[in-house]
Amino acid sequence: MAQSSLVKRMVAEGIGTFGLMFAGCGTLMVIERFPGSVPGAAVPVVFGAAVGAMIYTVGHISGAHFNPAVTCGFAVVKRFPAREVIPYWAAQVAGAVAAIALLWGILPEGTHYGETIPSVSSFKAVLFETALTFLLMFVIISTATDKRAWGTMAGAAIGATVMFNSYFGGPVTGASMNPARSLAPALFHCDMDGLWIYLIGPVLGASLAAILYESLRGDRET
Repeated sequence: MAQSSLVKRMVAEGIGTFGLMFAGCGTLMVIERFPGSVPGAAVPVVFGAAVGAMIYTVGHISGAHFNPAVTCGFAVVKRFPAREVIPYWAAQVAGAVAAIALLWGILPEGTHYGETIPSVSSFKAVLFETALTFLLMFVIISTATDKRAWGTMAGAAIGATVMFNSYFGGPVTGASMNPARSLAPALFHCDMDGLWIYLIGPVLGASLAAILYESLRGDRET
């Protein structure tokens, strides 16, 4: 029974990650393929809206992580079973890869496939991704796990955080905040040089945010 439940949650995670990747990276690829068709400012809005929509769609099934860093953050503070971390990661990466594969099939002329490329030094990029993901995870763990927060507003709050982080963070590092989001385009572009930035920074930021929020939460029942 438990195994069946895990499979269903993995499918939900894969679908949710697919949705945000197909919409967000799809927007980037359409802008590249058809210049002037979509304003660049739409990219953060699409990513934020896609995340929010997927949270409301499958959040009640899987918890709506859609992000290996978020799963890691929850596991670090024991709000997610350690034995299920790898299965969730696999589902998230599979969803991200499936989205980029479909986009590649539709728009094979693409160059970067929504790849995240830093415009600052590697050290600064890691710090920046750590900070962005810290903010995102702090909002996520608050709205998703604390009964004192407005749980029904989690999708809107998290989507808005993705959006404003992407607005100012996009030009700096691509504002990934998500290892799966960066891994899938890198695989199709065959460029792994800076991928480590988007693996270390988000995981570190999410873990720090989860630990800090747990310390602020106090002893109240949640």
